[in-house]
Amino acid sequence: MQTQLPPRTLFSFAISLLFLSMAPAKRGCSCSAPQLLSQLQSQANITGDMESLLEPYIRLQSLSSPALRAACTGHPAQAFPSEDTLRHLSKSHFLNTVYVTLERVWHQLGALREQFLKTRAFLQLEWTRQNIQGIRNNVYCMARLLRHPLEITQVDSGVSPSPTTASGTFKTKIDSCRFLWGYHRFMGSVGRVFREWENGSRRSRRHSPLRAWRKGARRI
Repeated sequence: MQTQLPPRTLFSFAISLLFLSMAPAKRGCSCSAPQLLSQLQSQANITGDMESLLEPYIRLQSLSSPALRAACTGHPAQAFPSEDTLRHLSKSHFLNTVYVTLERVWHQLGALREQFLKTRAFLQLEWTRQNIQGIRNNVYCMARLLRHPLEITQVDSGVSPSPTTASGTFKTKIDSCRFLWGYHRFMGSVGRVFREWENGSRRSRRHSPLRAWRKGARRI
């Protein structure tokens, strides 16, 4: 049976799909760096919202009890770099890390989708995969604008065969739940790093010599 989505979740998906449609194609990066930065920050904030994927997954898999929630979110997300690590990367390495990590997430969500195709609909999963492609396109374009070409390598999808035992199936649910929790935390961290970029860019423009000269000229 398909789950009825709350209005807030539907609104988030609508906005995320809007940003996805705005994302430039890899071969036609027409947006300016400030526009791309604004889009990336917004996209990261949307995908960092756990209502967009983790909470629907928890409800579908009947993991809503406090003990099971704690099993999902009470462990460090080792599959993703920490926010402190991301913050200390150079811009080129940061963009490359986001691009490669999201490719791995895209593959993992594809494997998770295959499990749900056999049982029930999980529309949020497909929307998330589409949104990830939009974010990766914007990251690609940002790297081009900054003249930091991405070091694109083959990514291990990390997909393992689905267990058939009841205990193995439950472990898979918990592992997937932890992975989604780590993904949301990672995207929240990415959004905060992009916000720091934007704030730093504003400070640079505010204190630029040209701006100071224009202020002096206006006073004269």
